[in-house]
Amino acid sequence: MQTHITTTPFGRRPMTLGQMASQVAAKSMPEGAAVEKWKVFRSIREARDLIGATDRSLAILNALLSFHPDSELSGEGTLIVWPSNEQLMARANGMPPTTLRRHLAVLVDCGLIVRRDSPNGKRFARKGRGGQVEQAYGFDLSPIVARAEEFEQLAEAVQAEKKAFKVAKERLTLLRRDVVKMIDAGIEEGVPGNWGRVQQIYQEIIGRLPRSAPRQVLESLCEDLYELWTEVRDILESFTKTRKADANESHSGRHIQNSNPDSISESEHGLRKEKEAGGTAEENDNLRSLPKRELPLGIVLDACPDIADMAQGGGIRHWRDFLAAAEVARPMLGVSPSAWREACEAMGEVQAAITLAAILQRADQINSAGGYLRSLTDKAREGQFSTWPMVMALLRAKLDADKKAARAPAEAADAGKGWEVSDALLKTLKKPKS
Repeated sequence: MQTHITTTPFGRRPMTLGQMASQVAAKSMPEGAAVEKWKVFRSIREARDLIGATDRSLAILNALLSFHPDSELSGEGTLIVWPSNEQLMARANGMPPTTLRRHLAVLVDCGLIVRRDSPNGKRFARKGRGGQVEQAYGFDLSPIVARAEEFEQLAEAVQAEKKAFKVAKERLTLLRRDVVKMIDAGIEEGVPGNWGRVQQIYQEIIGRLPRSAPRQVLESLCEDLYELWTEVRDILESFTKTRKADANESHSGRHIQNSNPDSISESEHGLRKEKEAGGTAEENDNLRSLPKRELPLGIVLDACPDIADMAQGGGIRHWRDFLAAAEVARPMLGVSPSAWREACEAMGEVQAAITLAAILQRADQINSAGGYLRSLTDKAREGQFSTWPMVMALLRAKLDADKKAARAPAEAADAGKGWEVSDALLKTLKKPKS
């Protein structure tokens, strides 16, 4: 004979809305639902942090499941187990009574089990004449069956998060290795660039890495490192390819990007009418082999430091500051608004500004900045112009000048060392001739 099914706990333990929600979830179990209990337990164990369970509470849940006689939990059978505290403590490896009660409450709060307390708080089952359980008081395992699909989805989410964390950690390790070794290669090979600034940026990024970082922090650091990696890679690749282009020029005798700026002495409009000859197929192949990405701002500023004097406040931190400085430099170089507008249309605003900065850096070598810009604009329309060789040539010139300046003191010191004349020889030379 089935009596009333209790919904509240025995004694002074209060009833909560969370417990009521767990009971509602248990009642929503589909008819005929059945799950393999140890498979569900593995899902619960995997997703315990999301569920809110603890290691010890799961040890108690494992013990409770062991008291169910079947390997399958089914809504058609009895899902209430009624072990005593002594039996639970024995199967939980001798857990103390206070710890047992505390973690049983955790299982109830997590919605993994429901208390079905008897009038006196004891756990037992009343059986009929045929040996079937008519009424049981103890712990109801129905929520495990009702939420089995939810637990499986949570376990899959945890597995996916672990995989994403592992991938992010591997990516961070690879990026750190690549950036450090590429910086060392750039310094040892004498590649022009502000390597001190690059190393400072790298140290600043790595300094934000905590001892124990979540996946989101790792991915954020990976994105910053990837940008730095891209910048360093572009510096090395462009240096390698421009050095190859220089080798090709030594064979062919000319290069499309190395036209003599001093030869441009005509007026802007005269140059506008004159078409320059196109590059050879080999030169066009060199242009196509250059990086497709835009030049990093740091490289441009290293190659063209004079443009910073045109910026408001004397500092350029973003491309918008660079573009504003180019607008200031344009009239100073004598470039007409029409020439500037055509350059922006043919190259793009950023590339045109980089070209103008390079012209400003070599202003003492160029007779007509406006005419030179129009010439480069014509080449850009034909796909025969890129700012990479121009900027890298400036960087190489800057590096050569720095090396020459470093050798100058040593050469001056060597030049000062001459033949020394002894005092005796001086006296001999001063004697009057007989």
